[in-house]
Amino acid sequence: MNSLIDKVFANTTKLIAISVLLLVAWIFGVLFEHSLKSIEAFGFSFLTETKWAPNLEKFGALPAIYGSVVSTFLAMILAVPIAIGVAIFLSEIAHAKIKTPIGVSIELLAAIPSVIYGMWGLFYFVPIIRDIFGGVGISMLTAGVVLSIMILPFMAAVTRDAMNTTPDILKESAYALGGTKWDIIKDIIIPYAKAGIIGSFILALGRAIGETMAVTFVMGNVHKISTDLTQPATSIPVTLANEFAEADTELYFSSLFELSLLLLIISFTIISIAKFYFLRRKRIGQ
Repeated sequence: MNSLIDKVFANTTKLIAISVLLLVAWIFGVLFEHSLKSIEAFGFSFLTETKWAPNLEKFGALPAIYGSVVSTFLAMILAVPIAIGVAIFLSEIAHAKIKTPIGVSIELLAAIPSVIYGMWGLFYFVPIIRDIFGGVGISMLTAGVVLSIMILPFMAAVTRDAMNTTPDILKESAYALGGTKWDIIKDIIIPYAKAGIIGSFILALGRAIGETMAVTFVMGNVHKISTDLTQPATSIPVTLANEFAEADTELYFSSLFELSLLLLIISFTIISIAKFYFLRRKRIGQ
């Protein structure tokens, strides 16, 4: 009887795992099917063309790809060190009386809808960025700041939980050998929790590159590549959110679906590279 239950359980979990892969393949297939007209019309030039002119039926994805990558990179650069600092404070430094209130507050921040972050960024950060850095305030820089605030609580909470899994005996042994708190954090806790910390970064990266509503408020929808981060720009999610309802021709509609397909491929590629590269380095002890 027990062997039968084990077999049913194993087959059920296998079916669930396979269904997830099938779901991803199904999503890819639907996006690819609706992108065929754009793929046939533009080919590889869709990735390299910078002009996006629906009235002329000329569509190029490069500005949207550039905006997505740059805004996500900015968000990660800003959020990663702060998230690690918050996690270290909560797991090793904060007094027991304030650990729970601060931890709960961070988790509540992660639950705030993205549209709220977008409105807050539009009315609060846009004027600040405009006054400090110039420009109109609606820009890739503002989008990166808002994205970093969005992913910060999630990264901090997961990183804190990963650090809390470090066995007390390892820390106590290090203290007994004369290690300082800084020694224990950098030589014991962070190496032990490395997989969980990297996992939080990868998940946050996936959320940042696909975020739509918050970025739509503060980035603009200008299909132009600029090295000036204070200038308005666009990203793939922003383009989809602003223009999907306006697609009045088959080619326009198909081009937006091809953008969606590109976003899926970019997200999958970046997260896969990060996951296999960093976790492989952890396995071989580098």
